[in-house]
Amino acid sequence: MPLLDVPALVDHHCHSVVAADLPDDDLAGLLTESDRPPAPGTTPFDSALGLAVRRWCPPALGLPAHPSAAEYLARRRELGATEATGRLLSAAGLDTCLIDTGLTAAAGRSLLPLTEFAAAARARVREVIRLETVAEAVSATAGGWPEAVRDALAGAAAGAVAVKSVIAYRHGLAVPPERPARPAVVAAAGAWRRTGGGRLTDPVLLHHLLWTAVDVCAGLGLPIQLHTGFGDPDLTLHLADPALLTPFVRAAEPSGVPLVLLHCYPYHRQAAYLAQAFPTVYADLGLTASYAGPRVAAVLGEMLELAPFGKLLFSTDAYGLPELYVVGAAQFRYGLGELLGQWRAAGACSAADAERLARMVAADNARRLYAL
Repeated sequence: MPLLDVPALVDHHCHSVVAADLPDDDLAGLLTESDRPPAPGTTPFDSALGLAVRRWCPPALGLPAHPSAAEYLARRRELGATEATGRLLSAAGLDTCLIDTGLTAAAGRSLLPLTEFAAAARARVREVIRLETVAEAVSATAGGWPEAVRDALAGAAAGAVAVKSVIAYRHGLAVPPERPARPAVVAAAGAWRRTGGGRLTDPVLLHHLLWTAVDVCAGLGLPIQLHTGFGDPDLTLHLADPALLTPFVRAAEPSGVPLVLLHCYPYHRQAAYLAQAFPTVYADLGLTASYAGPRVAAVLGEMLELAPFGKLLFSTDAYGLPELYVVGAAQFRYGLGELLGQWRAAGACSAADAERLARMVAADNARRLYAL
């Protein structure tokens, strides 16, 4: 089936890319969420994502689809990183990218600054602020930590379109519906500072930070993005089930702040339920669409069993490699096109219905949610 014909996409959650030349092993290492070596005798190209890269990316570099990994990498080296990056990013057909700036390097190399990324991608770029990065930079005394975090977050978010939390990695998504008491926050901040600060993992501080984000975002009219579902080995998967957020979602609902569940797999059906049940909850499939390979239509269909069409967003969650933008966009177009073709053939929707749904998920929902 041909790719879905939708206007330029709004990628509502993504990261910048490395523009420097990478050794083949380093480049292949960005095709997996794992930081461990692959099985003996294999590379990360031996995966559904690897197949998708070899399917969708070669034409942008002047190759036919499905060259060997060695042929693809040789062509990439021949063009050079700058040329390959520009070709790949522009081939993704993105109108706007909302970039999480909490990550600044990949494979030991710096990521492109937002202005250079925008020029290479020929897309508009807006910033998403990472909560934990802001909080970890605060140097206030323990007694002043709650107010200092609030002020730092308000300042950082003033020019952003959203904030994002990786609390799923740091402690899990079982966030209590009650705000932590100030004495507990001050005590936890003191203990954290005595250990030298650094990576924020204390549950009291993480929960206080998330509730502070609710207050700040209510004032600025911004959504909060939350990582859910699979990720790298630093994450404990069952603690990243978005259903664990349910008490927090209920408690935060009066604020009106949208909560955007990212990636979600293998809990994408739970995320779809939350998006249906609660007016403030939105969801995407994110990098799952790339990793699912030819099964992407089935996974999208499972999400759309319950998720209202106005609550599902497109994103690539691309990071490090421009290939992941091409693959994420192509997999979305292919998967949603395949799914809607099935629905139309079964008489479940009209051509007009399918076109409207596609436009909503591809761009319109994000434009509305983020006031783009």
